[in-house]
Amino acid sequence: MSDEAPKRNRSLWLVSLLLLLSAAALWGSSRLVWVASARDAGVRGIVLDQRTGAEEASAVVPLALLALAGVAAMIATGGWPRRVFGAVLAVAGLAACWTAVNGVRFGGFPDGAPVAEIYAGRALALAGGILMVAAGLAGFKGAGRMPRLGARYSAPGAKRTVRDPDTELWESLSDGEDPTASR
Repeated sequence: MSDEAPKRNRSLWLVSLLLLLSAAALWGSSRLVWVASARDAGVRGIVLDQRTGAEEASAVVPLALLALAGVAAMIATGGWPRRVFGAVLAVAGLAACWTAVNGVRFGGFPDGAPVAEIYAGRALALAGGILMVAAGLAGFKGAGRMPRLGARYSAPGAKRTVRDPDTELWESLSDGEDPTASR
């Protein structure tokens, strides 16, 4: 095994780890409260209305699933398909970052609102988006150097097929030539 092989494996593992962390962060942020507002509930008076990340930004969970699918795509592909998946993941990571910061506010919360949870949910989504961008760019940049699934079992490209001499004799007979005349 060459010295370059552990580095190639390490880069693939790093991209996979970044994508798994991104998926976990995005999914976790979808479960936290992102928005809290006070509304008049009539007879009940003023009630605190809370919405989770999945309710407020419906793209968070699909982006987490895309990060999980990206792990499989980065492991299973190589070359230009891996570059395409890397670019798609980087753009999706930017979308996750935009989703996290879109509509954020830094004050004016009603009494009893879970302000720390609101900021944590948004920050977790932003971190997940940044991790997805980093993984996508690393996958795009290192697409040619990272190992491919099943590459160990593929035949080398420069190797020529060796022809069987008996087959050549029969083929020359089929062509109407005398195979013993040249011997």
